[in-house]
Amino acid sequence: MKRLWTPAWIARHVALVVLVTGFLALGWWQISRAASGNTLSWAYAVEWPIFAGFVVFVWWREVRHALRSPGPASPPAGAAPAEPAAPAPGTPAVRRPVRVARVPATPVDGADDADLAAYNRYLTWLNANPGARPGDYPG
Repeated sequence: MKRLWTPAWIARHVALVVLVTGFLALGWWQISRAASGNTLSWAYAVEWPIFAGFVVFVWWREVRHALRSPGPASPPAGAAPAEPAAPAPGTPAVRRPVRVARVPATPVDGADDADLAAYNRYLTWLNANPGARPGDYPG
């Protein structure tokens, strides 16, 4: 249970109380608006407590997850720092990204495709004439 009283968890507990209180207060405010004749507020009066319930649900899942996961193991006072353990089999490991050299595609047998060459001329013309429309292309 000491894991739930760290500064990060205290901030989570405070956030839970603030959010649930705020959401329920907003729900009560919508009930008072709905009672005075605003029919749309009935939907909001139901919606705000659902939001509060969702906050409690997420908080409860996080508490259960924190209590089920093994806590940080502290080494004995006179022990040397341990080397990082290798991941267990089946555990995904984070690896460095692999850089792959990109080789430009070369035409087969050195022959250019006529359609590709025409398209590249068109793109070159469009780049050289920024204000032009595609219909202005002379080719």
